Formats: sequence, C-alpha cells, structure tokens
Amino acid sequence: MNTKRTATAYAILAAALYAINLPASKLLLKQVPPTMMAAFLYLGAGLGLSLYRLITSKKKTEEPLTHTELPYTIGMIVLDIAAPILLMLGLERTNSANASLLNNFEIVATSLVAFLVFKEVLSKRLWLAIALVTLASILLSFEGKGSFAFNTGSLLVLGACFCWGFENNCTRLLSSKSSVQITTIKGICSGLGSLIIALCIGEKVPGITWIAASLLLGFVAYGLSINFYIKAQKDLGAAKTSAYYSIAPFLGAALGMLILGERPAVPFFIGLVIMMIATLLMVKDNVSLQHTHEHTHIHTHTHSHGDLAHTHEHGHTHTHTHIHGEEEAAHQHSHENLEGHNHMHS
Repeated sequence: MNTKRTATAYAILAAALYAINLPASKLLLKQVPPTMMAAFLYLGAGLGLSLYRLITSKKKTEEPLTHTELPYTIGMIVLDIAAPILLMLGLERTNSANASLLNNFEIVATSLVAFLVFKEVLSKRLWLAIALVTLASILLSFEGKGSFAFNTGSLLVLGACFCWGFENNCTRLLSSKSSVQITTIKGICSGLGSLIIALCIGEKVPGITWIAASLLLGFVAYGLSINFYIKAQKDLGAAKTSAYYSIAPFLGAALGMLILGERPAVPFFIGLVIMMIATLLMVKDNVSLQHTHEHTHIHTHTHSHGDLAHTHEHGHTHTHTHIHGEEEAAHQHSHENLEGHNHMHS
C-alpha cells in the first residue's frame, strides 16, 4: 500500500514538474530566442538526467539500441527537434494557459497515428474524447473578441503536438530498450540539433545566466518529470500513471494565470470544460478498459547426465490482457518462460 502511495506521488510530481514548463518558458522567452530555448531545454534534460542517473541509480542490465532500431531512433530525434521549436514559437504568440491546454492534442495525434499507421483499434469512448479535444482545440485556436482569424501561436502549438504524436509512436517501438539511453539520445541529440539550427538562422546567444536558467528548467520540467514518470509506471502501470499525469495541462494553465497574471477570453473557459470532459473519458478508457493480470508459477526439476546431475528452476509468467470495447472484445495471452540454474531472471 505504501509503495502504491509513493508511486502515485511520483506520478503527480511528474505532472507538476512538467506543468512548470510553459509558464517558466514564457518568462524566459523574453531573454532567450525560441529555437535556442528549445535547444537548452532538451540539452538540460539529456545532460541533467544522465548525471542524475549516474549519481543515484544502480547499474541495470537493459538492452541497448542496435542498428535495427536506427530508422526509429533518427525519426525520434528529428521529431524531437521540430516539436519543441514549434512549441516555443507558438508560446511567443499565445499565452501559456492556452498553450498548456492545447498540449492535450498530443494524445489525439498519438492515437490517430497509432490508428492510421499502426492499425491499432480505438474504442468508441476514445473516439468521442478525440472529437472533444479537437473541438476544444479549434475553440482555443481562435483569436477571440469576435474575430474568426486563427491564432498562429495556437496553430504552431498544435503542430508541435502532431510532431510529438509521431514521436511517441517511434519511441513506443523502442520501449524494450534502455530508457536511460533513449532519454539521453532524445535530450542531447535533439538539443544539439536545435542549437545548430538556432545558430544557422542567426539567433543571438543569450547570457550565461539565461542559459543556465533554461538548462535547469529543461532538467526539471523534462528530465526529472520523465524520471518520476518512469518510477511511477513501475508500480502503477501505464494506464494509471497516464491518468494521474493527465492533470499536467490543467496545472500548467492554472500556473499561467497565477504566475503570469494571464486572463484568457471566454473561449478558453469553454475549451477548458470540454478538455476536462475529454480527459475524463480518456482516463476511464485507459484504466477501466484494460485489465492486466499476471501470475508466476515456479517449479524445480533435475536433469541427470551420466554421473552429473543439474537442478533447474523454471518460472512461468502468464500475462492476460483483456480489452473490452463496445463492438469488440479482444483477449491476449502471453507466456514467458524464464529459466536459470537455481535462480530466476526477470
């Protein structure tokens, strides 16, 4: 029970740390150009998290990336260069509360890419949530004050969400590999890519104080947030962790109004209500439609080879995943055989 409470605290902390990102970035953008800002945020996450893991973590035997995953790794890096640049450019042109809520569109983009490209099945509840998030995003994208012109800042934020939607699917295909290596590659390679672009387009390098502040924000809002998210996922599972993490856009919007004194127009509050309903639907879809049951059987037997006898201990782990939709019911059963000489490997 105590472990579950700790994991829940990690999930909420991960959401809170990420929520700081947009209001703080909005302040720093007054001193740091947008592409340069994107570079320092990712470099701060990659370098800071690598150092943090080096100091605090024990060595783990995780499978490294190989040349087979190279296309997905390159895709992940390129998309992680484009997304934060678009986000920072958008944040320059709209308020942080608006941008925070629009971050929910990343879930829509991820789901649509999974459906269209990877042929994943989406439930009716998730389709309804996608429609609601899309409707709210359209409302948040208008300038307001009777104008039907689109807010270019909101469109740029939506572009970032589309990039992250594709990137999430690339990263998902690498999920069996070392999380430390993936996070380091995402942070350092994408950060350096953004920095090169910033220098090529002639953006001015800010003072060392602003660089340090941007790197620190990247470490906290991206690096530590990812770290606590992974910690929570180990004990809560993916569905419950994402459910707790879904509060991040709403916390970000609240911080934008509290810290920056932002006062969004009426469409923002209509969009807020729609986003909240959509988020509840997505949380319910994640938590209640997917139930995973796992149990392990251990038995020991002896093999004799002439005068030499070997005792082997076998562990059989059965994982049952039940997905119940309104039109379909799928049942997946995976069986993993773990074998070792008098010890278990997990």
